[in-house]
Amino acid sequence: MRRRRSQPSVSDAAPTKRELVPLIEAAASVADHGSLRPWRLIALRGDARSRFGSAIVEATGLEGGAAEKMAAKPLRAPLLLAIVVSPKPSHKVPLWEQEAVASGVAHALSLVLDEAGWGVMWRTGHYTRSGAVHRMHELKPDEYLLGWLYVGGTKKQKGGRRKPVKAKDLLSSL
Repeated sequence: MRRRRSQPSVSDAAPTKRELVPLIEAAASVADHGSLRPWRLIALRGDARSRFGSAIVEATGLEGGAAEKMAAKPLRAPLLLAIVVSPKPSHKVPLWEQEAVASGVAHALSLVLDEAGWGVMWRTGHYTRSGAVHRMHELKPDEYLLGWLYVGGTKKQKGGRRKPVKAKDLLSSL
């Protein structure tokens, strides 16, 4: 975890569905009150990434060169994994807790993908909750997106160290 870094630039290699399944199974071990599994993933490859780019353009209302640039964003990686919150009815587990589970799965999946040697970056955007993007992903009415893991082969990344976290400043006691 200490060495993990977001990989904003990846190669055209991507894990297959067969390679992804055990990684998803590992990520699914996050704490999940009630074992509701209030999440799902959608793999976008090939033309699905272009359709996603078109949905982003529709959601943002951009035109011309700005629209072309925005439409190309999903083409930055050969595989995008959409993180979907898929809430389950529960009198014990509130919506915020179900969203936390989906977030935990996304983060754990980014870690296991990194450990498996893949480049990963979790991307979001203000269009994440737009109607056009919702429709493109064929989400159910109560589902919504947390973002996408952009996944591909690793490339040599420029150096740079992450600013250290001063845990003592973030930990308190009562």
